[in-house]
Amino acid sequence: MDSRITARTLAHALGGWRTREPAYEALADGIRLLCLDNRLAPRTALPAERELAGALGVSRTTVAAAYRSLRESAHIQSVRGSGSVTLPLGGRAHGRGHVGADEIDLTQASPAAWPGLAGVMSDVAQDAAALVARAGYDIIGSAELRAAIADRYKARGIPTSPDEILVTTGAQSAIHLLSEALVRRGDRAAIETPTYPHAAEALRAAGARLVSIPVHVDDGWDLDRAAQALSRTRPALAYLMPQFHNPTGRTMTPTERASITRAAMVAGTTLVIDETTAELAIEPQPVDPPTWESASVIRVGSLGKTVWGGLRIGWIRAGRDRVRELAALRPPRELGTPEFEQAVATRLLPRMPEILAQRSLLLRAGRDALVDALRERLPEWRVPAAAGGVCVWLELDAPLSSGLVIAARTHGVHLSAGPRFSPEGGHERQLRIPFTAPPDQLRRAVDVIAEVWPVVRAAAPTMATAPVGAVV
Repeated sequence: MDSRITARTLAHALGGWRTREPAYEALADGIRLLCLDNRLAPRTALPAERELAGALGVSRTTVAAAYRSLRESAHIQSVRGSGSVTLPLGGRAHGRGHVGADEIDLTQASPAAWPGLAGVMSDVAQDAAALVARAGYDIIGSAELRAAIADRYKARGIPTSPDEILVTTGAQSAIHLLSEALVRRGDRAAIETPTYPHAAEALRAAGARLVSIPVHVDDGWDLDRAAQALSRTRPALAYLMPQFHNPTGRTMTPTERASITRAAMVAGTTLVIDETTAELAIEPQPVDPPTWESASVIRVGSLGKTVWGGLRIGWIRAGRDRVRELAALRPPRELGTPEFEQAVATRLLPRMPEILAQRSLLLRAGRDALVDALRERLPEWRVPAAAGGVCVWLELDAPLSSGLVIAARTHGVHLSAGPRFSPEGGHERQLRIPFTAPPDQLRRAVDVIAEVWPVVRAAAPTMATAPVGAVV
């Protein structure tokens, strides 16, 4: 058994779990969703029935029935005298670890590989003899790739030298490394809400206590809350995604950037800027000078969203001393980034204008198909049309995001509920849907969602349709 979750923590994670009747099955579905989203890791010990009943304000009979339902669906295992533990995905009847051929996976917000990638890989393979002649352990990154990344920054008006670049195994590896380097256990770390879930997980794993900065589809970043969070808690770092924010799609205005920069400088907070979606514009964007450079800023980038999620190449742009520090911390986690992928990335970067043009067309087709279908089939929902990025952040007409995700899954459509993107819970009225899948799949997915939504609403108790302020 690897970990244990308290009744209070589980109750908080479940949020507005009571999305339908009977209550025991709604509770079971809430725990299933936490397992499917990996918010409850395999081999996590669940609270005793009496403890969870007290935390949720329900009868012990309700919790016992929910645990029985979870055992029947192979989500948990109970041993007399030892309690109940969650099971690995492969052992579950529902929410298996793979998606069938007839199912639609909208939990991943990454487009299919750029069509020219296979050809570039083939060309690099012709030079395999030269690659395998190298040591193969590359902690900092190849000189050629770091120079190519630095050139991309210089083209954006951000002077950068190769020794200010550290190549990583994807952006997630970069975020984990920065979390370990910048955060001591118990430190505060500011993060947007909603946000990229794996960034919150990396910060928590490093021992950070998270402080939220709200981001809204209409109003952008809550600057008052941001200033308060930074001045009162003085976080060690603030993780932000300022361009085509995942999941809201918002891009910071110059005023928003300047305000957060000033607050970070006063608080002594390092800004970690995630730019993995920054170049995925669908609509033309105004030229914006790199105002971040006046503060302590570290940038994270990757080719995962622009080229292919399977090309595990990311990077950190920071000062020379910081790069050396990060390189020294890296060996306990990994001994470098694979040479072959670095060689592929080196050849791709000069072709980024061509790649980004193709990505813009692909994302536009997906966005338009998704937005049009949602507005036609679910006119009561609020459906923004993002100017770029990879997804839309929908507002439902009832706080039943988790219940909808469970219902859609039984019809072969895999979604991520709003609370998945909230560090402190909430967002049951929101749903993220990526537009990276083919348009026909997106339209079919919307048909399923429109079919199950009335059923989810009808099954919800009256208390689940409280005003937004009570649940978000």
